[in-house]
Amino acid sequence: MRTHLVGLLLLLAAGCTHAPPRPDAAPSSDAVAARPEDVATIDGVMRAFYEVVNIAPDAPRQWARDRTLYSPWIHFVAIGKTREVYDHARFAASTEPLIAGGFREWEIHRTVKRYGNIAHVTSTYEARTGPGEGAPGRGVNYLQLYFDGTRWWVTSVVWQSEDEANPIPPELLPASHR
Repeated sequence: MRTHLVGLLLLLAAGCTHAPPRPDAAPSSDAVAARPEDVATIDGVMRAFYEVVNIAPDAPRQWARDRTLYSPWIHFVAIGKTREVYDHARFAASTEPLIAGGFREWEIHRTVKRYGNIAHVTSTYEARTGPGEGAPGRGVNYLQLYFDGTRWWVTSVVWQSEDEANPIPPELLPASHR
């Protein structure tokens, strides 16, 4: 249950939209401009990706900042005993009660494969809910990004939380965690 919860809460770092899945979709009227430091580099996107998911108990969410990281056609897929695909509204509605006690997630290892204006990021994370007692849960995020000449956009996020049947392989962990 804990690994499923950690995986589900990881979605907090990933907002969706109800916009049609078209590259030329017009931005919504409630769009907020991205922080340049969040989208100028892959490192900036990944920093913001994790910053928006770190929430103190009962703290306001960073949904507007979160949304600026993603393309209009973004999809988020949680892989576990079942496969869940979320849009932003469904995710927010289902996770709000779970994150009321606080949630923290941090990256412990990353690899980036880039070709021209496209990139694939593999990001291993640890996460905790509530006051942080006990060992953190872990998992791996896979993000697809593209650069439009001005900024980086995340087009998809797929992740799986670690469990007994699926331990994180050594090559996706820093040496200190192997």
